[in-house]
Amino acid sequence: MAGMAHSRIAWIDHAKGICIVLVVMLYAVDLIERTAGREGWLHAVVRFAAPFRMPDFFLVSGLLLSRVIGRDWRTYLERKVVHFAYFYLLWLTILVAFESPWIAAKAGWPGVAALYLRSLVTPYSMLWFIYLLPVFFVVTKLAQRMPAAVMWTLAAALQVAQLETGVKVIDKFAAYYVFFYSGYVLAPQVFRFAEAVSSHRGKALLALGAWGVLDGTLAFAGHASLPGISLALAFLGAAAAIALAASISGMRVFAPLRYCGEHSIVIYLAFLVPMVVTRKVLVTTRLVEDVGSMSLVATIAAIAGALALYWLVRGTRLRFLFERPERISLERLSHSPTFATANTSPTPVARYSTVVERRDP
Repeated sequence: MAGMAHSRIAWIDHAKGICIVLVVMLYAVDLIERTAGREGWLHAVVRFAAPFRMPDFFLVSGLLLSRVIGRDWRTYLERKVVHFAYFYLLWLTILVAFESPWIAAKAGWPGVAALYLRSLVTPYSMLWFIYLLPVFFVVTKLAQRMPAAVMWTLAAALQVAQLETGVKVIDKFAAYYVFFYSGYVLAPQVFRFAEAVSSHRGKALLALGAWGVLDGTLAFAGHASLPGISLALAFLGAAAAIALAASISGMRVFAPLRYCGEHSIVIYLAFLVPMVVTRKVLVTTRLVEDVGSMSLVATIAAIAGALALYWLVRGTRLRFLFERPERISLERLSHSPTFATANTSPTPVARYSTVVERRDP
C-alpha cells in the first residue's frame, strides 16, 4: 500500500507538471506572438491543449479534497481560503508593481491604482486560478450535503451554458467548477483509472494516440468550444493527461516534470517576471529569430526563473514570497487579545505555516 500511495502521488505530480507547463506555454506564446505580430509553430501545441489544459488542472486540484472537507470551518478556511488569499494579494501587489511603468505610460498612475483596486474584485490576469480556487473550496463544502448527482448536473449545465456575463469570477466559475467538483466526487474512480493505466501502459498509449487524433481534429477545425462538445472533450483530455502522467510516473527522464508539478503553484505565481525579461532579451539581442523557438525559450526560461527564485529565497527573510507567515492566520487572530475567549487554549503553529504548494491539501 505504501508503494501504491507513492505511485499515486507521483502521477498526481506529473499531471500537475503537464498542466503547469502548458499554462506557462500559453502565456509565453501569446506574449511572443503579440510582440512579433505573427504566429509560430508552438501556437499549434497551445491550440491542441486548449480543450483540456485548465479542466485537467482543476480536476486534479479537487482530487484530495475529501481528506479535509470534513474538518471544522475555521480549519478549512485557514487551509483553503486564507492560504490562497494571502498569495493572491501578495503576488497581485508584486505583479502590478512590476508592470506599473507600462500601465502608467498608458493610463497614468491613477490607472495603476485603479487596476489594483479593481483586481481585488475582478481577478488579475493569470492569477484568476489562485483567486477562484478558494471560491471552489467554499462552494463545495457548503454543498457537501447536496446529492452529488444533482450538484454535478448543475455544474455541468453551467459549463454547457457557456455564460458570458462579463463578470470574470462568474464566467470562470461556470466554465470550470464541474471539473473541480468531478475531481472531488470521482476521486476513487480516478485513482483506480490511474492504477489501471500503470498496469496496461501499452494499451494506454494506443488510446492516447486515438484521443490525440480526435482532440486535434476538433480543436483545429474550431469545434472544440461548442456546447456539449467542449465538456466531453475536456473530460477526455483530462483523462488523457492523467493516463499520460500515470504512464510516465517513475521514469527518471520525466523527474523534472514531476518537480514542476510538485511546485506548480510556485511556478504559477512567479513565472511572469522572468518571461517578460526573457522576451526583452530575445527581442533586443535577436539571438533567436523563429517565433516558435522564441516562445519555447520563453516558456523554459519562465519556469526555470520561477523555480530559481523559489530556491534563492528558501531559508531567507524573503521566504514569505512562497511561505505564508504565522501572523497571516485565523489561528493567530483567534488567539489575539481582542478575539480570544476565556476557554480557548492556544495551539502551537509553525513559524511559517506552509510552502505555497502542498502534497496533502
